[in-house]
Amino acid sequence: MTPATGTAAPRSAWLLGPALVAGVAYLDPGNVATNMSAGARFGYLLVWVVVLGNAMAWLIQYLSAKLGVITDRSLAETIGARIRSPWARRAYWAQAELVAMATDVAEVIGGAVALWLLFDVPLLAGGLITGAVSMALLAIQSRRGARPFETVIIGLMAIIALGFTVGVFVGPPDGASILAGLVPRFEGADSVLLAASILGATVMPHAIYAHSALARDRFARDDLGGTPRPARIRRLLRATRWDVTIALAIAGTVNLAILLLGAANLPGVPGTDSLEGAHAALADSLGAAIATLFAVGLLASGLASTSVGAYAGSEIMQGLLHVRIPLLARRGITLLPALGILAIGYDPTTALILSQVVLSFGIPFALVPLVVITAQRRTLGDHRNRWWTTGLGALFSAFLIALNGVLLWLTFTP
Repeated sequence: MTPATGTAAPRSAWLLGPALVAGVAYLDPGNVATNMSAGARFGYLLVWVVVLGNAMAWLIQYLSAKLGVITDRSLAETIGARIRSPWARRAYWAQAELVAMATDVAEVIGGAVALWLLFDVPLLAGGLITGAVSMALLAIQSRRGARPFETVIIGLMAIIALGFTVGVFVGPPDGASILAGLVPRFEGADSVLLAASILGATVMPHAIYAHSALARDRFARDDLGGTPRPARIRRLLRATRWDVTIALAIAGTVNLAILLLGAANLPGVPGTDSLEGAHAALADSLGAAIATLFAVGLLASGLASTSVGAYAGSEIMQGLLHVRIPLLARRGITLLPALGILAIGYDPTTALILSQVVLSFGIPFALVPLVVITAQRRTLGDHRNRWWTTGLGALFSAFLIALNGVLLWLTFTP
């Protein structure tokens, strides 16, 4: 059936994509490092943390996408419009920008480590290559629009999934142990620290900012124009729920596979708390082919996630400061911290861990406004959150903020 405008109704499959792009943030090198380390050190103990993190991520990403679809604004634009004081807006932008740059550090370093593992490329050169490829991907987004960019990122997501899941079939986990791992529990402070790290690496502020902008760019501005009719809004929201479900099912499955890979094949193996150590341990345990696929997945993870992170950073600046630097120029500037860390020879794994700590500071500034804004009738009208959605959002936000506080405390306590 065609609407009154004469434009054919969009096919449901065509509506998928924004969540798959945002979902790449859940498969970045920080996730790989924490999940592999959790499996190798504690076996199946923290399976429940991965499942819980994915469930929370579903609701959070759906709320972000819903905001973009209905309001024709990103989260950053909405917050920027409500902060009247220029100094307060700049301060808010500064913390969000710092979080985006910390994310970029982890992703560029992950790509550099992958190139070193695969081709013996020096880390600094690997960082430059990762940055150059991400700039090429962003050029696609700038010049050809959202859909081609989504296609490339989704292709990289498929490579990520392949690289990180094949090993589970070669060295399969124990089914009974997986079920036992669904029971929430800890074993000492180190397991609490890893659980907080897993959740901190799962729900990341830049993914929240990015998803609302991706949904806006795909639907509200370019494809619907003006104020969408209620029937089309309802259809977009249904498609968005499917989009988020598919994206988080993929991300959750891959993250769980990484933990299970470590739990089944690397229990107690030293050195698996670093990406290069995990790669070496996989080569010893499952063979060079599986280790190579792991490195390929890591490379795709770094390339895809750093591109999405750069997109999010650009949107944060535009939404909060109303300043838009050309995306490729901005990409060059934001590469500098990661390249500086690689140039001075700082330990890549330590840099990854510290970047996750910085991300912890940004969680409240993205989560709390998202839940509050999407609960307001004046913002979303009849599509505002139901009371139980707001309640769950508030509960998840409080839980994530508390766990990130625990992460910070454990990190800095001797």
